[in-house]
Amino acid sequence: MITLYDCATAPSPRRARILLAEKGLAHETVQIDLRVGEQMGESYRAINPQCTVPALRTEDGLMLTDNAAIAAWLEAYQPEPPLLGSTPLDKADIASWQWRIEFEGLLAIAECLRNSSPAMANRALPGPVDYPQIPELAQRGLARVQNFFAVLNDRLHGRDFIAADQFSIADITAVVAVDFARIVKVTPGEQHPELLRWRAAMALRQSMAL
Repeated sequence: MITLYDCATAPSPRRARILLAEKGLAHETVQIDLRVGEQMGESYRAINPQCTVPALRTEDGLMLTDNAAIAAWLEAYQPEPPLLGSTPLDKADIASWQWRIEFEGLLAIAECLRNSSPAMANRALPGPVDYPQIPELAQRGLARVQNFFAVLNDRLHGRDFIAADQFSIADITAVVAVDFARIVKVTPGEQHPELLRWRAAMALRQSMAL
């Protein structure tokens, strides 16, 4: 049985949950409580020395410790429906937008949150090493998130999906990013009609409730 090491309140493992649901793969779930620092404990370090979630144990015991590896494995293990693209052009388009959404969206939100939240003092980056906060990075992160929303809104003009004219991992990552941005008090508004339309359509997918 596939086992997902999860945290119900965190954005990164939500991406893995949605992928598993879209692939229709049954799995066991082990919750890791980030609020109490369970990811830093010795028992979880033995599973994932990076001290991050998600992690996924495959049926043959292989341990995957980041979303990129999990997505690649899931696509190869269960090719249908294809979420990373089918043709060379589609694969490239989806990969490009996936990278942009991670870098311009998710990382910008994390930059803002981790460099401003008192609860994350000395935890400005995830993982086993403590790093101090840099308040200026929080300000930059907030500006980046706002620009990211504008970029997505422009991209979605006349489109139902972000890349390759099909539902893909890019849409999954973007949904998680847009929803996660609420934590830094950025939400789509009337200036983002295309983004609002797309997010409403995504909400109709059962997997998005996870």
